[in-house]
Amino acid sequence: MSKITLGLIADTHVPDRKRGLDPRILPAFQQAGVAAILHAGDISSPSLLAQLAEVAPVHAVRGNTDWFGFDDLPSYRHLEFGGVRLGLAHGHINWPNYLRDKLAYLLFGPRSFDYFTQRMLAFFPDSDVIVFGHTHEPLVRRFGKTLVVNPGSACCQVLPGKDPSYGLLHISPNGVEAEICYLPSQN
Repeated sequence: MSKITLGLIADTHVPDRKRGLDPRILPAFQQAGVAAILHAGDISSPSLLAQLAEVAPVHAVRGNTDWFGFDDLPSYRHLEFGGVRLGLAHGHINWPNYLRDKLAYLLFGPRSFDYFTQRMLAFFPDSDVIVFGHTHEPLVRRFGKTLVVNPGSACCQVLPGKDPSYGLLHISPNGVEAEICYLPSQN
C-alpha cells in the first residue's frame, strides 16, 4: 500500500457565518494530494461540497445546520481507506443529543469537550480513526488504538483569538497520523 492522504474539514458554515470557503483551503488540499475529502458537517450550503469535489471525491455527513438541500446526507458514515476503518460524524449524532448539549452549554458555558470524544468512541467502537466536528476545537488524540481527530472549524473557532483550521490524515504502511493546519488571519 502506498501513502494515502485525506483532507479533513468541518464547520465551514458557508454562508451562514462566513461568505465563502477560505481561498487557501482548496490549494492546500491540492498540494497535499488528497485522495478524498471528509467533511464532518455544518456545511450550510450544498454548493460548498461541489467546490470541494473539484479537488477530490467528498464524503460528508449532515451537521446541525445542514437543513436544506442535504436530504441525501447521512448523520454518520463508516468508511475504509487503505484497510483503515474510519467513522465520520458531526458530533451530536442525533437531535436529542444536540438539545442536551445545547442546554448544558447554556447552563454551564464552554467546558471540556471530552464528552464528544467519549460519545464518538462509543458510537464507532470498531473504527481505527474517528473524525468529527461540531465543537470547532481542533483535536488529534489517541485512545488506545483509535485515533480521534477533529479538524476544528474552517470558518471560526469557539475560543476567541484562535485561527480557523482543517486537517490532513496520512495513512501509510507505517500507520496513521493526523495533523491540524491553521489558517492565520491575513491582515
